[in-house]
Amino acid sequence: MKEIILIKNGEIALKGLNRGTFEDVLVKNIKRRLSPYMQADIKKSQSTIMIEPLGEGADMDSAVEALKRVFGIAGFSRAAACEKDMEVIKSTAVEYLKTSFESIKTFKVEAKRSDKAFPLNSPQICNELGGEILSNYPFLRVDVHNPDLVVNVEIRDKYAFIHGNQIKGAGGMPIGTSGRAAVMISGGIDSPVAAWTMAKRGLVLDAIHFASPPYTSKRAEQKVHELLGKVSKYSGTINLLVVPFTEIQEHIKDDCPEELFTIIMRRMMMRIAVNLAKQQGCGAIITGESLAQVASQTLWALGCTDAVATMPVFRPLIGTDKNEIVEISRKIDTFDISIQPYEDCCTVFTPKHPKLRPSLEEVEAAEAALDMDGLIKRAVAGVERLVIDKSLEV
Repeated sequence: MKEIILIKNGEIALKGLNRGTFEDVLVKNIKRRLSPYMQADIKKSQSTIMIEPLGEGADMDSAVEALKRVFGIAGFSRAAACEKDMEVIKSTAVEYLKTSFESIKTFKVEAKRSDKAFPLNSPQICNELGGEILSNYPFLRVDVHNPDLVVNVEIRDKYAFIHGNQIKGAGGMPIGTSGRAAVMISGGIDSPVAAWTMAKRGLVLDAIHFASPPYTSKRAEQKVHELLGKVSKYSGTINLLVVPFTEIQEHIKDDCPEELFTIIMRRMMMRIAVNLAKQQGCGAIITGESLAQVASQTLWALGCTDAVATMPVFRPLIGTDKNEIVEISRKIDTFDISIQPYEDCCTVFTPKHPKLRPSLEEVEAAEAALDMDGLIKRAVAGVERLVIDKSLEV
């Protein structure tokens, strides 16, 4: 009995004449993610991608875990491939799904017959296989409405495929099909979730982190490395750019009105992020901002920040509340890292009473006291460049 994996690619099916391009990228991403666990022949057929392990020693369990984190996959199944003969199909199903049958109470059979030359139609296949399962596992009963297990039989051109319930995939679009963007990453809960959310739409990610030693520690930076390591399991390799931000923050503290510290800091970050994003070939900036969550994320403050952005700014969390963001952070395994008590630069020199409705005119007037070009030039020149998960390079 040969075991294979069947991939359902979901949203890609809606891409019309461009569908093949998206599928080719998905196949490339799948092959790269599976390479530590198996060598495989990967073939496309209609809305399905078939993965057939080659040679001995394929680690199917690890391959399944890796596939759960590949964007572009709606769902997938481990399946037995057997001869297109009804007796072989029955014996294969009874044996291949034995562990599943022994842990359930109800089942139903569903059949798809792409090969119309097969002598039985879909209802007949269901009846014969259902009877065989009941004769071997008499404690089971059929439930066509809400079964514990759906036994799927697919009659294709070369093989018959037999599998149980589909495993849910990560969804979204394949990484690399939507371009490249730079995420402004702190050590908090929100920005890793924003990064993951936009990677799910097919973006290759770079990351920009602002460090302010001695006010922030090396451990805070290491926290960012760990967060990006979790995101990279889905997104692939991430280039991390660490920006020295201490000088800029000290100048803002010394030369600007206290109530505008935060918004001026965010504008400086945005200017630097756009500069670096262009160097990296990115077409957008990603932030973890959520409307009205903090003083720098009010409608007026966001407007002041966007005034210095010369490329699109994606804020995928803008309409979500904290509970929703935390739920995703737990799902992608970043929450426990994010809540470690190491402060990022956004907490340095926080004003007691930040202005909630800053006007662009007053912010620009306050910034006139700063040597804008010199500060930005020195910060960009001092950037440290690192790579997160080189082995997952897109």
